[in-house]
Amino acid sequence: MAIELGSIGIFRGATQTNGEFAAEVEKLGYGALWLGGSPGGDLAIVEELLDATERLAIATGIVNIWADLPESIARAFHRINEKHPNRFLLGIGAGHPEATQEYKKPYGALVEYLDALDAAGVPKDSLALAALGPRVVKLAGDRTAGAHPYLVTPEHTRSAREILGEGPLLAPEQKVVLDTDADRARTTGRGGASFYFQLSNYTANLRKLGFTDEDFADGGSDRVIDALALHGDAKTVAAGVRAHLEAGADHVAVQALGEDPFPAYRALAAELL
Repeated sequence: MAIELGSIGIFRGATQTNGEFAAEVEKLGYGALWLGGSPGGDLAIVEELLDATERLAIATGIVNIWADLPESIARAFHRINEKHPNRFLLGIGAGHPEATQEYKKPYGALVEYLDALDAAGVPKDSLALAALGPRVVKLAGDRTAGAHPYLVTPEHTRSAREILGEGPLLAPEQKVVLDTDADRARTTGRGGASFYFQLSNYTANLRKLGFTDEDFADGGSDRVIDALALHGDAKTVAAGVRAHLEAGADHVAVQALGEDPFPAYRALAAELL
């Protein structure tokens, strides 16, 4: 890849970021800032964050293919990449049937969208694909720089690497709570993870990893929350993040839960960077 992500990045909702946030992430030494919440349109937030930084990579995690035409996203990509070459990774994905009225035959729609981006001159190594299931993980490796799985465990990372083989990018997201009080940390973790138990794509993937309907009830069992939102002191959480790298990830997008994520990001920077 021409884009340098480093081994550890930050995941944050696009509406929760600004130039000041990105500059602090860069100052701490993280390699990339991933934008959640389907930032689309003209991708102005991407340009704003790149303008505010010097070397930080910005990645979308993800642009929803049902929300914006590929031609308009391609134009936005070229505008941004011309101004900030090799610093923008365009992550796209099909979203979820519960959240998208237009949702239908997502695999075919992803292929068509990638075909349109290719025709518009968006290079393969500047693209990533949100991927959970084996078929889409393989598509990510074949048609883009690689896969960006969300709400996964190191076991999924290991499986995804086997599908991708050597070479393609594998950049999972991992939620963390820097708190040594287990009960309080799990409450925070449920606040950041339980919403996803309403989305069938995620629950289907988690069932493949050994979780059951009981794990998704009442905001999530301790078992599933402990796996999806790592908690403890900085050393403990950092070890959990490294487990993805040891399982085959090239890069981990860390999402610190809680009102102010920076105490966690500062502590983890000392352990991981």
